[in-house]
Amino acid sequence: MANVLFICQKITTFALNLQITINMYRSKTCGELRLQDSGNIVTIAGWVQRTRKMGGMTFVDVRDRYGITQVVFNESVDPDLCAKANKLGREFCVQIKGIVNERESKNSKMPTGDIEIEAQALNILSESITPPFTIEDNTDGGDDIRMKYRYLDLRRNAVRKNLELRHRMTILIRNFLDSKDFIEVETPILIGSTPEGARDFVVPSRMNPGQFYALPQSPQTLKQLLMVSGFDRYFQIAKCFRDEDLRADRQPEFTQIDCEMSFVEQDDVIDLFEDMARHIFKEVRGVELPAKLQQMTWHEAMRRFGSDKPDLRFGMEFVELMDVLKGTGTFSVFDNAEYIGGICVPGCAAYTRKQLDQLTDFVKRPQVGAKGLVYVKFNEDGTVKSSIDKFYTPEVWQTLKEKMNANDGDLVLILSGDNANKTRTQLCTLRLEMGDRLGLRDKNKFECLWIIDFPLFEWSDEEQRLMATHHPFTMPNPDDIPLLDEHPEQVRAKAYDFVCNGIELGGGSLRIHDGKLQAKMFDILGFTPERAMAQFGFLINAFKYGAPPHAGLAFGLDRFVSIMAGLDSIRDCIAFPKNNSGRDVMLDAPGELDPKQLDELQLKVDIHQEKE
Repeated sequence: MANVLFICQKITTFALNLQITINMYRSKTCGELRLQDSGNIVTIAGWVQRTRKMGGMTFVDVRDRYGITQVVFNESVDPDLCAKANKLGREFCVQIKGIVNERESKNSKMPTGDIEIEAQALNILSESITPPFTIEDNTDGGDDIRMKYRYLDLRRNAVRKNLELRHRMTILIRNFLDSKDFIEVETPILIGSTPEGARDFVVPSRMNPGQFYALPQSPQTLKQLLMVSGFDRYFQIAKCFRDEDLRADRQPEFTQIDCEMSFVEQDDVIDLFEDMARHIFKEVRGVELPAKLQQMTWHEAMRRFGSDKPDLRFGMEFVELMDVLKGTGTFSVFDNAEYIGGICVPGCAAYTRKQLDQLTDFVKRPQVGAKGLVYVKFNEDGTVKSSIDKFYTPEVWQTLKEKMNANDGDLVLILSGDNANKTRTQLCTLRLEMGDRLGLRDKNKFECLWIIDFPLFEWSDEEQRLMATHHPFTMPNPDDIPLLDEHPEQVRAKAYDFVCNGIELGGGSLRIHDGKLQAKMFDILGFTPERAMAQFGFLINAFKYGAPPHAGLAFGLDRFVSIMAGLDSIRDCIAFPKNNSGRDVMLDAPGELDPKQLDELQLKVDIHQEKE
C-alpha cells in the first residue's frame, strides 16, 4: 500500500511540474484577452508581427496561432526595456509579461482591439532574419517563394485557418461515421502494384532485390477484403498516391474519406453519404442542402452540360441545333458536322467584336481544341447579327431564337464538330468560361447533385482496348448484364459521383461479389486467367468464402475542404503541398539517391536522354 501511495505522489508531482513547464512561457494566448481582463498581469508568447515607434512609446503587435495582441513599451517608465523593444525585428519569437489595460484608441477589426498590454518584461526567445515575404493575409510573396518557405506561409492567418477548417471537418466526419456504426481501420501503405488505372508510385524492396511495393492509389481491394471479413461498415481517412499529371485540384499524394458497407443497395449508400454531406455543409457553412439531392444520369449530364460534373449554379444549358442549322446546303461546316450545339448567354448581345474575337481565340486554344466559334446576337432593337449572316435567312434566325429560348439582348454561342462528346466537352469549357466572366460561379452558393449510370467501360486509344471507367470491381447494372458478351460498351455501371459546383467531391459504386461475374469482367478487360490470378488472386480467393453484397464511396478530403473554404486550389488546405510539377520545393524532393543506397537496393539508374 505504501508503494502505491509513493507512486501516486510521484505521478502527482510529475503532473504539477509538467503544468509549470507548459505555463512557463505564457499564461494567455494572443487571441483571448478582452476588456474583462483589464488589470490582470499576464504573460504572452509569440512572433513579432510589426513594431511602431511613436515618440517615447513603442508599440509591438505579437502574433500566435490564436490572434494578435498589441503591447506598449513606455520609454518614460522603463527606458532600457523600451530600447530593447526598439531592436525587435519582424518574426522575432518573444515572451512578454505585463498588465492588461484598456486601449485609448480601440481597433474594432481585431478581437483583442479593446485592450493592450503595458509591458513589464521582455524576453527574446529567438531572433529572426528578415523573412522573404510579409507574414500578412495579403502577402507580397508569390506562390513559388511561399512554397519554398511553407513553414513561414503557415504562420499567415489566411493559410492557417484552412488547416483549422480541415481539422474541424475531419472531426465532424469521424464523429458522424462513428454514429452510423462505422469502424476506422488502417490499411497498408506498402502494397502490390495494380497497373489497371493511374500510374503507381513504386518502392524498391531491399530485402527482395528486383521486387517492388506500390503506394496505394486507393485502399479499394483491401476494404473489399474487410467486407469479406465481416467488418460491415469501414472507413478510413486514407492517404493515397497517384503518379498523374498535375493540375490545381490534384496532388501526387492526397487524402480520401474512404468508406465501404455490406448488405446495401445503391440508394442506401447515396442516402447515408448525402446525410453526411448535409451535416458538413450545415455545421461548417450554415448551408441547408435540399432534403433530397437531384440525381442525373451520365448521359443526361453529357447531353445538357458536356460534363459528368456539371456546375448547376447558373444556366446556359446546351441546346442541340442539328435540326435548325444542318442540311440547308448553305454552310458546309454545319452541313458536315455530327453535332451542333449552342448556349444562350443572357444580356450579352452588346459584346464587341474584340470580345467575340477573344472568345474565338479562347475556344481555339489547344486546351479546348475547337476549330472556331459561331455567334448570333439578338440585339435589343430586334435585329440579328451573326458571324455567318449570309448563310441563313431571317426565318432560320427566328427558329433558332425560339429553340434557344433567347430574348432580345441575348447572345448565342455555337460550336460544331465531328464527335458529339468531344464537341460537348469543348462547349462545356466555353460555358464555364462565360460563367466566370459574368461572375455567375459564386463560391458562397452551393449546388450539389449525384451523377449515376456511368458507362461501365470506356475505350482507350492508347491501349486500344476497353478499360474500366472506374475500376474492374464495379458492378454492372443488372439490367445490362446480357449485353456484356456482345455490346459491353453499352453496359451501365452501378456507380455514382457526388458533385458540387462543378467539382467531383466523391464517388463510388456497388462492387462485384460474385466470382464468376468478376472473372467475366477481367476477360472483357483483356486479362488472362493467369494474369488475373497473379494480380488479384487474393481477392478472387476471398470471394470463395461467402463474400457479402457490398458497396463503397470515397470523398476527396482535400477537395471537400477547399470548396468549403472557397479556394481555387487544394494546395492551400494541405500543410506541405507539391507544386504543379509534383516537386516539394521546400524539401527539394524528389532527389537523387546516394550511390550507397542504390547499391543496397541493387539498382542502377540509367536515364535515357531523348534525342533532339
